[in-house]
Amino acid sequence: MAKEGVKAREVKRAKLVAKYAEKRAALKAAGDFAGLDALPKASSAVKLHNRCKLTGRPRGYMRQFGISRVTFREMALAGKIPGVKKASW
Repeated sequence: MAKEGVKAREVKRAKLVAKYAEKRAALKAAGDFAGLDALPKASSAVKLHNRCKLTGRPRGYMRQFGISRVTFREMALAGKIPGVKKASW
Protein backbone atom coordinates (compact mmCIF):
# COMPACT_ATOMS: atom_id res chain seq x y z
CA MET A 1 0.00 0.00 0.00
CA ALA A 2 1.34 3.40 -0.98
CA LYS A 3 1.92 6.06 1.63
CA GLU A 4 -0.86 8.57 2.09
CA GLY A 5 1.46 11.39 1.03
CA VAL A 6 2.13 9.73 -2.32
CA LYS A 7 -1.59 9.37 -3.01
CA ALA A 8 -2.22 12.97 -1.89
CA ARG A 9 0.57 14.24 -4.15
CA GLU A 10 -1.01 12.51 -7.13
CA VAL A 11 -4.41 14.07 -6.37
CA LYS A 12 -2.76 17.48 -6.03
CA ARG A 13 -1.06 17.04 -9.41
CA ALA A 14 -4.37 16.08 -11.03
CA LYS A 15 -6.00 19.27 -9.71
CA LEU A 16 -3.08 21.36 -10.96
CA VAL A 17 -3.27 19.79 -14.44
CA ALA A 18 -7.02 20.52 -14.60
CA LYS A 19 -6.49 24.10 -13.43
CA TYR A 20 -3.88 24.96 -16.08
CA ALA A 21 -5.22 22.81 -18.96
CA GLU A 22 -6.89 25.64 -20.91
CA LYS A 23 -4.04 28.08 -20.37
CA ARG A 24 -1.48 25.44 -21.38
CA ALA A 25 -3.44 24.57 -24.55
CA ALA A 26 -3.72 28.24 -25.54
CA LEU A 27 0.01 28.86 -25.01
CA LYS A 28 0.88 25.72 -26.94
CA ALA A 29 -1.36 26.74 -29.86
CA ALA A 30 0.20 30.21 -29.92
CA GLY A 31 3.69 28.73 -29.81
CA ASP A 32 4.60 30.71 -26.68
CA PHE A 33 7.15 28.33 -25.20
CA ALA A 34 8.51 30.94 -22.79
CA GLY A 35 5.00 31.26 -21.33
CA LEU A 36 4.72 27.48 -21.06
CA ASP A 37 8.04 27.39 -19.23
CA ALA A 38 6.69 29.89 -16.69
CA LEU A 39 3.84 27.57 -15.68
CA PRO A 40 4.36 25.09 -12.83
CA LYS A 41 6.12 21.91 -13.98
CA ALA A 42 3.57 19.70 -12.19
CA SER A 43 0.77 21.22 -14.30
CA SER A 44 1.89 19.19 -17.31
CA ALA A 45 -0.37 16.21 -18.08
CA VAL A 46 2.74 14.08 -18.65
CA LYS A 47 3.47 14.20 -14.92
CA LEU A 48 0.25 12.32 -14.05
CA HIS A 49 0.47 8.61 -13.29
CA ASN A 50 -2.47 6.23 -12.94
CA ARG A 51 -2.73 4.80 -9.44
CA CYS A 52 -5.16 2.43 -7.75
CA LYS A 53 -7.91 4.44 -6.06
CA LEU A 54 -7.90 2.16 -3.03
CA THR A 55 -4.28 1.18 -2.43
CA GLY A 56 -2.30 3.70 -4.47
CA ARG A 57 -0.40 0.96 -6.33
CA PRO A 58 1.21 2.47 -9.45
CA ARG A 59 1.62 -0.73 -11.47
CA GLY A 60 -0.97 -3.13 -12.86
CA TYR A 61 -3.60 -0.39 -13.13
CA MET A 62 -6.88 -1.34 -14.84
CA ARG A 63 -8.40 1.77 -16.45
CA GLN A 64 -11.89 0.33 -16.80
CA PHE A 65 -12.20 -0.08 -13.02
CA GLY A 66 -9.69 2.46 -11.70
CA ILE A 67 -8.00 -0.08 -9.44
CA SER A 68 -4.94 -2.31 -9.57
CA ARG A 69 -5.02 -5.90 -10.77
CA VAL A 70 -4.36 -7.20 -7.24
CA THR A 71 -7.25 -5.24 -5.72
CA PHE A 72 -9.46 -6.15 -8.69
CA ARG A 73 -8.81 -9.87 -8.17
CA GLU A 74 -9.54 -9.68 -4.43
CA MET A 75 -12.77 -7.75 -4.98
CA ALA A 76 -13.91 -9.94 -7.90
CA LEU A 77 -13.41 -13.14 -5.91
CA ALA A 78 -15.30 -11.61 -2.98
CA GLY A 79 -18.17 -10.70 -5.35
CA LYS A 80 -17.86 -6.96 -4.77
CA ILE A 81 -17.70 -6.02 -8.48
CA PRO A 82 -21.06 -6.43 -10.25
CA GLY A 83 -21.01 -8.44 -13.45
CA VAL A 84 -17.56 -9.93 -12.87
CA LYS A 85 -17.03 -13.58 -12.05
CA LYS A 86 -14.21 -16.08 -12.37
CA ALA A 87 -14.02 -17.73 -15.75
CA SER A 88 -14.48 -21.48 -16.03
CA TRP A 89 -14.80 -23.64 -19.10
